[in-house]
Amino acid sequence: MKTFIETKFNIPTLKGITQKTIDEHLKLYAGYVKHANLILEHIDEFAKNADKYSYELGELQRRFSFEFNGMVNHEYYFKSLENGHRPLPEKSPLKTTIIEIWSSFDLFLTRFKSIALTRGIGWAMLYYDPLTKRLLTQWVDEQHLGQLNGCQTILALDMWEHSFVTDYTPSGKKNYIEDFFSNINWETIEGNFKNNAR
Repeated sequence: MKTFIETKFNIPTLKGITQKTIDEHLKLYAGYVKHANLILEHIDEFAKNADKYSYELGELQRRFSFEFNGMVNHEYYFKSLENGHRPLPEKSPLKTTIIEIWSSFDLFLTRFKSIALTRGIGWAMLYYDPLTKRLLTQWVDEQHLGQLNGCQTILALDMWEHSFVTDYTPSGKKNYIEDFFSNINWETIEGNFKNNAR
């Protein structure tokens, strides 16, 4: 069976987010990769006697979406922090599209940051919907509840406490969000958009 492979990331020293937090966060990401693979192994085993293990198979399939999305969400997150901060060029296709939808890039950022402050654990996401050819913002509970069907991830901001509480304390969410955008490599985000908006 083909397995998921843990991605290695080139993350430089970041503003506000310590290396210790990144190292611990990467261990959590590795756990999602490990458990996504492990669940698929168990599914294959139980499927040999699917009538007997129908309940177990159903619960494993539910759990797989959590582990799989946890793996993939983190890959978008960590890739956006690779190779240092890069601004989004003024005439880039992504910035142009954002301005067409939200009138200004600053208004988009304000909207996105407000989503990131949603109470609870989860993710602030920017998606591209290939059917309607538009960008959509969304809050995702945990790793998987609220993902938009058929949409492609463009930007993913982890708002689980493990991503910021050591460096910022629970009350420091706003500072963490600001520092995330100070560290982000917009060339990567632009690439996510260009790869999907065709």
